[in-house]
Amino acid sequence: MLVKKAELAAVAVKQHQYPQDELPEVASAGRSNVGKSSLLNTLTNRKNLARVSGTPGKTRTINFFQINDAFRIVDLPGYGYAQVSQKEKERWGKLMEDYFAAQRIDLGVMIVDARHAPTNNDITMANWFLESGCPFVVVANKLDKVKKSELEGNLALIRKTLDFGDDVLILPFSAEKGTNRD
Repeated sequence: MLVKKAELAAVAVKQHQYPQDELPEVASAGRSNVGKSSLLNTLTNRKNLARVSGTPGKTRTINFFQINDAFRIVDLPGYGYAQVSQKEKERWGKLMEDYFAAQRIDLGVMIVDARHAPTNNDITMANWFLESGCPFVVVANKLDKVKKSELEGNLALIRKTLDFGDDVLILPFSAEKGTNRD
């Protein structure tokens, strides 16, 4: 898909701040520092659309990015490790729960680290997608940091740990190099 227009449409910490139109929404979820913002920037071919940081936990709000005036990509706060207080992590969790409860997701993109087994938080997120019936794909990011000889085993470990059947699509991806961008 050729992205001609990509812009921040809204920043929300409460449901009344969500965009009120009917555009389809693609929600990206993943642990802190897994590369959600980098993935968004790579997919839209923009360097600074979403803020990228080497410090986990920089996305602290729900960010709605409008793409080609046709749909939105929703960048959710990360879960898991971040150098913030437990109270702040709980606030992020509540933000995500409220967004999920609003039933706005047309497609979920669960982002995991291709180098490691999924975390307990990843398992919880995968279970939400499976139990909700929300269509989703899994992106195994950081492909550029995985040896080719290890990739197949890592993807199998991700599938097994998340208890996914063959019907769940797992896409190896590198935001760094743009591998499998199309």
